[in-house]
Amino acid sequence: MKIGVLKEVKSGESRVVLTPNEVKQLSRKGHSVLVEKDAGLQAGFPDPSYLKAGAEIVQRAKEIFDQADLVVKVKEVSPEEYSLLQPGQIVFSCLHPAANKEEVDALLEKEVVAITAEDTHRFGSPNCEVAGKLGALMGIQYLLTPNGGSGKLVGGIGGVPGIQALVLGGGIVGKSAVDVLASLRAQVRLLDINIGVLREAQFLFPKNVTTGFSNQETIREILPNMDLVINCVKWPKQRTDHLITRDMISTMQKGSVIVDISADVGGAIETYRPTTFEEPIYTVEGVIHFGVDNIPGAVPNTASIAYAASVFPYIQSIADKGVEQALRDDEYLRGGLTIYKGKLTHEETGLVQKRQWVKPEELLK
Repeated sequence: MKIGVLKEVKSGESRVVLTPNEVKQLSRKGHSVLVEKDAGLQAGFPDPSYLKAGAEIVQRAKEIFDQADLVVKVKEVSPEEYSLLQPGQIVFSCLHPAANKEEVDALLEKEVVAITAEDTHRFGSPNCEVAGKLGALMGIQYLLTPNGGSGKLVGGIGGVPGIQALVLGGGIVGKSAVDVLASLRAQVRLLDINIGVLREAQFLFPKNVTTGFSNQETIREILPNMDLVINCVKWPKQRTDHLITRDMISTMQKGSVIVDISADVGGAIETYRPTTFEEPIYTVEGVIHFGVDNIPGAVPNTASIAYAASVFPYIQSIADKGVEQALRDDEYLRGGLTIYKGKLTHEETGLVQKRQWVKPEELLK
């Protein structure tokens, strides 16, 4: 199979989906790998390292779309790439289809086989861990007065306590954020709706972390005392209410910070909107909001190594067996199937966008 590795075009995105390590393994098995020029440069993988691994370097994305059976990348298919898609081509990427109607339209029209990478992970994406830890560090940074914050030191000093931080959601992202904040001696409150998660947290983290059940009334009560709020709750896209409303944010201290790692427009945080690393923050009701929706892009070397290792078994399986057999053999890979040659196969997208969809099993027999 001919596999194409694209250079990311999203603002602030420097990750690469495959490192030379994975390319070498594919090349040894007889597959051809095309890598767009400088695709891995900012992640610490220059073109010569891919050439040494057996890849061919091509100058433009169009050459990859024209030649590759399987196109792989980290982030969504961008509007400038829609016209380059080829019928029957396999696309493996973090598509986020439910929130991106235009992308879904293009994938359907081109009759590709599109797989949403974020829905295939057995143990959660490494990007979740990266995002949680980086989200905490970003929040701490914007508490500093030169960055517009309230001027509080995360861990405090003798006689002055550390900041009060609220983490919403105790999954991989939330636990990763708590891990950083707790290690820096912040006073952390972790809220979740799952008693099992909260029970685990009390044994996992030190005593500067306390837990509680997540509901709007609890959040409303404690929010005025919080210096930093980190949202790790993935809000159902069909909901029209919010966990934290603008009125609630107005009760927070001026110069406090909200980091919305989940990055859902109209989601858990009513005032959230996406930003980029060029302009990462905005202020609402005197509260700094950090809204970058691809936080792991700030540490492309670490994130690329972990992410490439996590998705490589799927890419290798597709290359070795063909996409249909690979999908039949693996329920996790099949769970990410989004478009199959002109038909929508992604339940969440069908529900959110009110489209007809069909179960992957029905198409794959």
